[in-house]
Amino acid sequence: MHEQYQKPLKPPKSWKPTYDNHSPIGDWDTKAERVKQAFRHAYHAYEKFASPADELLPLTGRKIDNFNGWGVTVVDSLDTMYLMGLQDEFNTGLTFVERMNFTANDTIYIPFFETNIRYLGGLLSAYALSQDSILLERAEELGHLLLPAFNTTSGFPVYSMNIKTGLPPKKERNQGSLAEIATCQMEYKYLAHLTGKKEFYDVAQKVTASLYNAKTDWVGGMFPTQWDLKYGSPVNDVVSIGSLADSAYEYLLKQWLLTGKSEKESLEMYVRQANLIIENLLYLSPTRGLLYVSDVLISKNRPPSPSHRFEHLSCFLPGLLALGAHTLPPAALSDKQRERHWWAAEGLAYSCWMMYADQETGLGPEEVLFNFEGPGWHERNRWVNALRMWEEDSGDVPPPGLTEVQPVRMEDPKQDYWVNKLPHLLRPETIESMYIMWRLTGNAKWRERGWKVFEALEKEAKVGNGYAVLASVLKSPAKLQDSMPSYFLAETLKYLYLLFTDKDIVPLDRFVLNTEAHPLPVFNWTMWDKKNFKIL
Repeated sequence: MHEQYQKPLKPPKSWKPTYDNHSPIGDWDTKAERVKQAFRHAYHAYEKFASPADELLPLTGRKIDNFNGWGVTVVDSLDTMYLMGLQDEFNTGLTFVERMNFTANDTIYIPFFETNIRYLGGLLSAYALSQDSILLERAEELGHLLLPAFNTTSGFPVYSMNIKTGLPPKKERNQGSLAEIATCQMEYKYLAHLTGKKEFYDVAQKVTASLYNAKTDWVGGMFPTQWDLKYGSPVNDVVSIGSLADSAYEYLLKQWLLTGKSEKESLEMYVRQANLIIENLLYLSPTRGLLYVSDVLISKNRPPSPSHRFEHLSCFLPGLLALGAHTLPPAALSDKQRERHWWAAEGLAYSCWMMYADQETGLGPEEVLFNFEGPGWHERNRWVNALRMWEEDSGDVPPPGLTEVQPVRMEDPKQDYWVNKLPHLLRPETIESMYIMWRLTGNAKWRERGWKVFEALEKEAKVGNGYAVLASVLKSPAKLQDSMPSYFLAETLKYLYLLFTDKDIVPLDRFVLNTEAHPLPVFNWTMWDKKNFKIL
């Protein structure tokens, strides 16, 4: 049986910026309590209508098994419950975890990436916070069951596998997206640290080594979105920060942070990729000068060719750049580079917020397409080119992309983008960056903007049985879709709660959040670890 529930860990003394709490919409702990109530509303609806299935369909009160049928909403939500102090819900969740059967349905093919970040990450984080032994036992069991996914020449994991046989589908492609192959190191290295099992460390380190040794000169040293699982090499020339790629970049920096800033390969890759992203993927919009990140086609001896798509998924990037600028050692970045990373973080976070502020619903769309004009426009509006011109004659004008502007609606000619994908999928990325910007700068404007997002969620997405995805962000009241993803409880509501509570319950110098917002504690390899795992 599981051990007794414990109170949340007291945050240790650590460096903090000077926080500006004098907000016109203050009383933040009350707002954090509102988020807790929202979580209860969503989770209790799931318990009533959907448990033990994976997710709730909130409009019809039905359920769906779309992530292995193991009850992903429960496992994904455990650490949120713990951080919010929801003792009854957490204890019930522990009983659920104890009864889970990973091999009950051994005829399905489970997605490795989602299983790792949601289930394995959720179990490990809940264990790290509560120290409840059943959570580590189930995490170790699941970690072993997933090991056959790494049985490729490169060590990059396959997209999916049969949980009983460990084999991928017969028609499985010998390719994987950057996000799918390189978003597992945090979970597996932390699991190795907890258990002392070398096999967990080895698979994670081989992923890191294969990525580090990959030949990418032909794409300017950048990491394209598709990779060959046999040769460990990229197979296309599209570079993106959004879908197919996003979390791989997170894990470069976060793996280094998680392991006590000890893994030089990850640090080196993060610095190189972050600088290349800033150099090649950031652009300014033509009318309001909003800073955005686009996927680009990288051709040899030619400038990058951007699509000018700006995805909601990409809005994790400002938080990542800010975290890197704050934590990277002096030798990793020059003063000028660090300043650019901070500016890029500020400008991108603001643009992500404007994608919300511009819409009638107050919630951001899944994807927008920025306008561009005439020959040579791409180069003129690349952020680094505009930045160089600004540096030559800046005066008192803020750096490009950092000037705040007025929100506009779709019919306004000043809106310099089209909403390319209309839904709001209750995603967390913009709130995630607001939380990190708040914690690292202490500027209350990020809390105020986050509160407006929460109010919009309450107004547009809340229904009798939970919260529902918006079919379109353009008109209020919004039409809704019958879906409440588990990440809404695991990430979106967690980041909102962390943004509003005055207690720093997940200090960013003591915890690293995985791509599903599951906090894992920073650790150092012991001498035994180093000898056993052959860590140099």
